[in-house]
Amino acid sequence: MEAGRPGRQAGRMIEVSGLTMRYGETVAVDDLSFTVRPGRVTGFLGPNGAGKSTTMRAVLRLEEAVAGQALVCGRPYPSLRRPMRVMGTLLDAGAVHGGRTARAHVGCLARSNGIAESRAAAVLAQVGLEEAAGKRISGFSLGMKQRLGIATALLGDPEVLMFDEPLNGLDPEGIRWLRGLLRSLADEGRTVLVSSHLMNEMAQTADHVVVIGRGRLIADVPTRELAARFERDVLVRTDQPQRLAEALRAVGAAVTTAVTTAVTTTGTTAGTVAADDGLSVRGLTSAGIGALALRAGVALSELTPRGASLEEAFMELTQDSVEYAGRGEAEVSR
Repeated sequence: MEAGRPGRQAGRMIEVSGLTMRYGETVAVDDLSFTVRPGRVTGFLGPNGAGKSTTMRAVLRLEEAVAGQALVCGRPYPSLRRPMRVMGTLLDAGAVHGGRTARAHVGCLARSNGIAESRAAAVLAQVGLEEAAGKRISGFSLGMKQRLGIATALLGDPEVLMFDEPLNGLDPEGIRWLRGLLRSLADEGRTVLVSSHLMNEMAQTADHVVVIGRGRLIADVPTRELAARFERDVLVRTDQPQRLAEALRAVGAAVTTAVTTAVTTTGTTAGTVAADDGLSVRGLTSAGIGALALRAGVALSELTPRGASLEEAFMELTQDSVEYAGRGEAEVSR
């Protein structure tokens, strides 16, 4: 096995331990610790100014820590002999020489890391830039530059990958493609860390999330578990809704008509249609509702606890960590 390239069973992790970063008097990262493990996509989430990009730069030792450390496969990143064969990264899609062609850019990186030219051509094709390989990067859109950055991250066929906001600038097809790519990389047993502000995408892609705010760790949990922490209500369906609602209110539960929304598309116009759909019950667990329905002689056709979406859970967790919070029109006009 080549030096500097750990085997797939050897310590393929990003380990951040007690990391503290300062800019003058400002603490950007505050005693932060977490581990990114192989075989799953880890979403790195936080409001603007939370310290995500700073942490990623610290992993690459582009910034020096005041305290703590960040390791890649058990070693400081600069000590890796051929780093692109161990860890692929995309931090800033715009940080490329605009006068070069995509082929020249990736080819230069390949030669500097002892990677075959054929691999450079393969990753350009993988990200959909095969036909644009001979064009100068200065003429690329942001989405094309993102694809180019992803190609360079994949160049060394690394075990560990780290992407900072890779979805920015991608069109819907590109977002769907990247979602599938991240999933396939994790399924191959690689370690994948990706930051994004697109909570809907992270909900579909990330198996695990690390949430930070003002440089501090807020949550380090499986994605589903995070949403489940913020249970909204229980959806109940029955052919005797009025009778059940009366019984539930008698024991102090809050009962409203459940509303679900479905996206409809007519021609080129998309919209949402709301429909009454069962009962929304708060203040009582699904087990408690089931027991009460049994005593009341009411048959249930559905009893579903509904947790918050990842976006709702994220907003709840980080509400005290938002650096710049907007206000509604009514608040501004007071």
